[in-house]
Amino acid sequence: MSAVPQSTIGFIGLGVMGEPMCGHLARRSGMPIVAFDLRSEPLDRLAAHGVKAGSLAGIAADCDTILLSLPDGKAVAAVIAQLEPHLRAGQCVVDTSTSSVELTRKIGARLTAKGIQYADAPVARTREAASRGELSIMVGATDETFGRIKPILETMGTDVTHCGPVGCGQVVKILNNMLVFQHCGALAEAIAIGRRNGVPAEVLLPTMAMGSGDSFVLRNHGMKAMLPGVFPERAFSTRYAIKDLSYALEMADAAGLDMAAAKLTMERLKQAEAAGYGDQYHPAVLKVIDPQ
Repeated sequence: MSAVPQSTIGFIGLGVMGEPMCGHLARRSGMPIVAFDLRSEPLDRLAAHGVKAGSLAGIAADCDTILLSLPDGKAVAAVIAQLEPHLRAGQCVVDTSTSSVELTRKIGARLTAKGIQYADAPVARTREAASRGELSIMVGATDETFGRIKPILETMGTDVTHCGPVGCGQVVKILNNMLVFQHCGALAEAIAIGRRNGVPAEVLLPTMAMGSGDSFVLRNHGMKAMLPGVFPERAFSTRYAIKDLSYALEMADAAGLDMAAAKLTMERLKQAEAAGYGDQYHPAVLKVIDPQ
C-alpha cells in the first residue's frame, strides 16, 4: 500500500459499503476524516476510530479530498449540487457510488472547468469484502488525479485499477454487475432444471464448483444465498440490481446495440420486484425462475 498524503478527507454516505470503507480509511490512513450521513448510528460507530461528524457545507469547505458512497446517480447529483457552491480549485471529489456514465461525465466536466479534480471509483465485490478492506475499485480519472487518490483507495481495496478517463470506472463497474446479474439468472435456471431432474442444489452447486462451471458467482451468490434460500435485506438488493442494469442498457441503447440477454435479465429482476422481493438480495430472482 502506498503512503497516503496528509490532508483532511471528507466521506459522505455511510451505508452498507460506505461505513466499512470509511472505517478502513480512518484506521489505515492516519489522516483526519470528517463524515456525513443522514443517520447518526454509523457516525456513532465510526467515532471510535476517530472519525468526526460534519455537515456537507463544512466538508466541502474544509476537506482536500471528498469521497461519496451513495445509493444512485440521483443521490450523487443532489449531493454534488449541495457541495458545489462551497468547493474551490485544487480539491478532489471521488464518487465511489455506481452512477450513470452520462451523469458522471457531465459532473466531471463541470467540476474540472472550475479547477476541481473529479474521479469515478465505483467498488465491486461483496459487503464482506468491504468489511475486510478487499474491494475491487475501478477508477475513471486523469493520470494526475489517479496518482493522487490511489493511496486513499488502497486503504479500502486490494485491487485498484485505472480504467481510463472520467466515466470509464463506471463503464467497467456497470458491465461487471451486468455479468453478475446475468450469471445469477443462468445459475437459477440450472438449479431449477437440476431440481426437476433429481439433483438438489446442495449436490449440484458444489459439484459444478469443482468443474469448468465454477465461478465467483456460483461460490458466493449461489452457495451462500441461493442454496440456503437466504436473501437478506441491506445486501445488494433487487432494486439496486435493476438500477445498475438500467445503466448498462442505457449504454447499449446509446451505442445502437440490442442486448437481448441483458433485457431478459431486467425482465426477471422486475418480476422479482413485483413479487415483493425488491428489498431482498438480488439472487432472490431464483424465486421467480423456480418458485417453490
